[in-house]
Amino acid sequence: MSKKNKLLQIREQIDAIDDQLLVLMNARANCAKQVADTKQVSKTDKVVFYRPEREAQILRRMMSQNSGPLHNEQITRVYREIISSCLSLEQRLKIAFLGPEGTFTQTAVHKHFGHSIDTIPCQTIDLVFREVSAGSANYGIVPIENSTEGVITHTLDSFLDVPLRICGEVHLRIHQNLICQKEDWRSVKRVYSHQQSLAQCRKWLDSHLPQVERIAVNSNAEAVCRARDDKEAAAIGGQDAANVHGLPLVQMNIEDQPNNTTRFLIIGDQKVPSSGKDKTSLLLSTSNKPGALYHLLKPLVKNDLDMTRIESRPSRCANWEYVFFLDVIGHEEDESLRTALAALAEEAEQVRVLGSYPEAVL
Repeated sequence: MSKKNKLLQIREQIDAIDDQLLVLMNARANCAKQVADTKQVSKTDKVVFYRPEREAQILRRMMSQNSGPLHNEQITRVYREIISSCLSLEQRLKIAFLGPEGTFTQTAVHKHFGHSIDTIPCQTIDLVFREVSAGSANYGIVPIENSTEGVITHTLDSFLDVPLRICGEVHLRIHQNLICQKEDWRSVKRVYSHQQSLAQCRKWLDSHLPQVERIAVNSNAEAVCRARDDKEAAAIGGQDAANVHGLPLVQMNIEDQPNNTTRFLIIGDQKVPSSGKDKTSLLLSTSNKPGALYHLLKPLVKNDLDMTRIESRPSRCANWEYVFFLDVIGHEEDESLRTALAALAEEAEQVRVLGSYPEAVL
């Protein structure tokens, strides 16, 4: 068989597979519509269409059955878009995020929810919480911590003010880039970026642009906007922000740590059932006395619970009194965590479950 004929045969196979995929995707979409119809005739007061635990189970199952050559990350990206498209037939979600357009938070939105959604950019983390609390958005996404620079305190503090729940998490690999109009990027006089991004690129800036002024702004997207309007300036930001404002990446992947990752939280007002692989976030407070933190942690140890993070923040009730934010592996309905929460209720002044939710899938 000639090379030309072989290519023609392969392309015919691809066309046939595409035909099958189209039929199957529409069959899946019809099932989604049936789900919506079934939910809408139910007698429950509130119909919930977005099911984080169900989506996580689907993605994990697809990864476990994936034999390649597509990588798991590619499989999950495709399936998230399929799920997003099908969910939009039930309900088109409105997602509030820390904006403006082109931020890493918006990238996290699309990584988790796909593109068949409506997005609401917000100038501050507080506003994301307000949009969701007011019902203007179904869910919100906010950054909670970075692997290089640590916790985002504004997000923690917002949980003290607004009684929303955590419905999920997203891990996003952060690649920082130098963005500007000049080909001779070494001649810029100013570099704009969010303070976290400036910190994540500190060593690179010290080495390559040591004399350049570093100016912190509200977001990387705002930084790129300023670099667009200022020929003497550069910005540090992501590919999406550069695309929004039509500027080139003159130096790529300038972050100091190659595994630089930011964790984002999905906030809403629903309680998420167990997915089989979950995480629970807690807010605890106790009186200021010797051994107070020890007694808070003791029930976790006694019930063999894995605590993955702990942070303290001022309580805002009295000077030098603090609340603690904890992440533990497991779901609040698990017997071990239920037992620990009962013991904590006797020891702590306040025990609040911020949410049990599926661990991030890739």
